[in-house]
Amino acid sequence: MSQLQNKNIAILTETGFEEVELTVPRKKLEEEGAIITIISPENKSIKSWDQDHWGFDLEVDKLVEEVKQEDFDGLLLPGGVINPDKLRRSEKAIDFIKTFFEKGKPVASICHGPQSLIEADVLQGRIMTSFPSIKTDLKNAGARWVDKEVVVDQGLVTSRNPDDLEAFCSKMVEEFREGIHQGQKTA
Repeated sequence: MSQLQNKNIAILTETGFEEVELTVPRKKLEEEGAIITIISPENKSIKSWDQDHWGFDLEVDKLVEEVKQEDFDGLLLPGGVINPDKLRRSEKAIDFIKTFFEKGKPVASICHGPQSLIEADVLQGRIMTSFPSIKTDLKNAGARWVDKEVVVDQGLVTSRNPDDLEAFCSKMVEEFREGIHQGQKTA
């Protein structure tokens, strides 16, 4: 039996997501039996970024205003430079992210993806990693930043960049399988 059979996983993203940081984890989640819902704040179609140029168009399954955290077992936040900057400007997207932490549900975020976690104000006391250029931002938000390919802290999975995808996907599946983490809950 697959590790994530009947688990509903939300992928919250915007135009400018780093292509492999969505496609590779999505494929792994689907291989493990997860049901994936692509969610975005405003657009029913968004565009990927592929290293140094625009990539493919991705159809969005639901707008963030059409979903609630109760319908999902975990949340994936892909990176990219443009994507998290757009997400953090959406109050509805930030509120959706916060609810996963309030309920102790696992969250996985890679590269620049944790920028939206800064806006959600859920990083105080967390140990995590990210793309190095946002290290200071994460520290200023209360996180303890470390330079490792993958870091897990009470259901929060983070990685630095696409080179870390294998380790990231492995830990993401493990945390999504485990489910609620009491230490993940925020006040």
